[in-house]
Amino acid sequence: MAEAGDEHLLETVTGSRVAYKGGYLDLTVHEVELADGRRSERAIVGHPGAVAIVALDADEQVLLVRQFRLAAGRVLLEIPAGTLHRDASTGATEDPAGAAARELEEETVHRAGTWEHVAAFWTAPGFATELMHLYLATDLRQANEDRLGPDADERLELVRMPWREAVALAERGEIADAKSFAGLLYLARRMERAGAPG
Repeated sequence: MAEAGDEHLLETVTGSRVAYKGGYLDLTVHEVELADGRRSERAIVGHPGAVAIVALDADEQVLLVRQFRLAAGRVLLEIPAGTLHRDASTGATEDPAGAAARELEEETVHRAGTWEHVAAFWTAPGFATELMHLYLATDLRQANEDRLGPDADERLELVRMPWREAVALAERGEIADAKSFAGLLYLARRMERAGAPG
């Protein structure tokens, strides 16, 4: 959203070409004109958006998942998360609240009785359109009947730990992905404001 006085920062797209179109990602190269008349290119990865969930149980432990991430070249410890589904025929994107419930169940085998939408943030606005919705899920219970499982190509390991320990791992850089870092620091601030003994 541009504000008054931002005109010198704006860029105008003068042309675009799709360089790659995949399952849920595409890469578009945009020709842009800067406010001072200079021209440049911006390569943008189109992404339908995603959800991330800080899941806190009755014992004030957070549910995390360990999984191998090829882009990072290692196993990462993360909060549950996933990409919004996009309807191939209509282009409509899944509702983030429904996606959050689905991802929590698929990745942790838990459902939440209480949901709170905490924030929405751009994960990498310099080159991607991914808008991530962060949720706090509480009143957790294990999903038994008709439960959803991980996607066929996902290998996940559930980890449950006290929230202060998870925050300490993030502060030491041992939890090293942005969504988990943001989610856990949000949780720490919330719990400390509430005076939680944790």
